[in-house]
Amino acid sequence: MKILLIGEYSNVHWTLAEGLRSIGHDVTVLSNGDFWKDYPRDIDLSRIPTKIGGYIYVYKLLKALPRLCHFDIVQLINPMFLELKAEKMFHIYKYLRRNNKKVILGGFGMDYFWVSTCCEEKPFRYSDFNIGNELRTNTDAIKERRDWLGTNKEKLNKYIADSCDGIVTGLYEYWVCYHPKYPNKTVYIPFPIKIDNKSHINDYSFNKKINIFIGINKLRSAYKGTDIMFAAAKDLTNKYQDKINLRIAESVPFNKYVELLNNSDIILDQLYSYTPSMNSLLAMSKGIICVGGGEAENYEIINENKLRPIINVVPSYESVYTELEKLILHPEKIPELKRQSVEYVCKHHDYMHIAKQYEKFYNNILS
Repeated sequence: MKILLIGEYSNVHWTLAEGLRSIGHDVTVLSNGDFWKDYPRDIDLSRIPTKIGGYIYVYKLLKALPRLCHFDIVQLINPMFLELKAEKMFHIYKYLRRNNKKVILGGFGMDYFWVSTCCEEKPFRYSDFNIGNELRTNTDAIKERRDWLGTNKEKLNKYIADSCDGIVTGLYEYWVCYHPKYPNKTVYIPFPIKIDNKSHINDYSFNKKINIFIGINKLRSAYKGTDIMFAAAKDLTNKYQDKINLRIAESVPFNKYVELLNNSDIILDQLYSYTPSMNSLLAMSKGIICVGGGEAENYEIINENKLRPIINVVPSYESVYTELEKLILHPEKIPELKRQSVEYVCKHHDYMHIAKQYEKFYNNILS
């Protein structure tokens, strides 16, 4: 198949492309590298945030359009798959529909169905937008509600979801948002992780300090709960100075992030999620224990009845502090959790295995 993947979140499309290429498909990735994270791509379409930068971006897009034709599959990372206003995206989407066989919408992140489901239907005990029946009032949550509800972004998302040939979701939460509304064309396929065959589980010595890693996006710290995670980790580091090293990566490009992550023992993930993120899955593939989203629903959707490598926490300082302290005081649990982490990612997220699931999904749509 000839496949075009447009847009990028957390290296999902580039990793998927590597898997699809390895089984014989011709894949092109067009993206802005997910802004400062600077993920790899074949066609760079990044925008400088100035008026002149906007003109240059449109020129680059118009120049690239002829290259975005005659694909068997075009997959969009999100309804806002380019750095354009929603009203202009309708025209690009229709162009892609006219000039390619099938178009797939990705449910991988922030969009209308995620915001509206969390705010109105509230099927989750907690999320980026709610704690129980109460809506969160942090700045980012309010901004995203205003951005997606009752706006052109909502209209665009609904239009694409209604008219596209298939919808693929990468987390349990996004599947819950799309599947009830589009049951006949929504699938769940786990995120792909490229596992380094040379990597091995870090030998853990009970005599050394535990290396705890946290990645901080300065623009979304409160929204993702990183502020609470960081506060708990700092307090524990002060309390157990002889037992812990705290490593911090703050808004750095992906390659630098991985460099800082390597040789850690624990990664602190998103606080308001039921499931581990791409970065935490990558960490787990290296034998790093994830503290974050490991709710029962995460295991149920992948039919995992045995492995429980993720240290699940709920959205509170006390939960994070308590679960982290348990690991610090009982380091004998660390080697087994590291082993399970690697096994979990190899079993459910290996990029070759995921690429074959996508291949089957694409073939069903094309047939």
